[in-house]
Amino acid sequence: MAIRIEPQQFNKILVGVDDAPDAHAAFSYAVDKAKRDGSELGIVSVLETADINIYEAMSKDYIHGTRAQLEQRINEYVQAAVDYGVAKNKITAIVDEGPKPAERIVNHVLPEFHADLLVVGSVGKEDSKKMFGSQASYMAKNAGISVTIIRS
Repeated sequence: MAIRIEPQQFNKILVGVDDAPDAHAAFSYAVDKAKRDGSELGIVSVLETADINIYEAMSKDYIHGTRAQLEQRINEYVQAAVDYGVAKNKITAIVDEGPKPAERIVNHVLPEFHADLLVVGSVGKEDSKKMFGSQASYMAKNAGISVTIIRS
């Protein structure tokens, strides 16, 4: 019997992004995979509310400003994906917020987006209190779908 190689194709790919090198590598992988497979692409970033002190949390201007910055950054990722060749109508930008990004992605974003592949970096941004290594592990264990963890 001959062994057949059939690359796995996914219909909806969700990639988690922040400003860490591994997240950039995950984004590049996900965008290329989405383009090759003709998949829908969700780009998610989570505003980590655990990093916000009580005074910042009470300031609507701070929260809205921080969220607006995150939305602007997500739009830059969307434009990069479009520039690479992913159709804009196949891209969804998602900004979520919560104290634990991995749990928000697994419990809220994935069920709403209905992804069949999650792509994340192995380590988060350096100033994050919760390094993505443990978050990537949590997502791999709990996502209920295929997960690709990228290391740069």
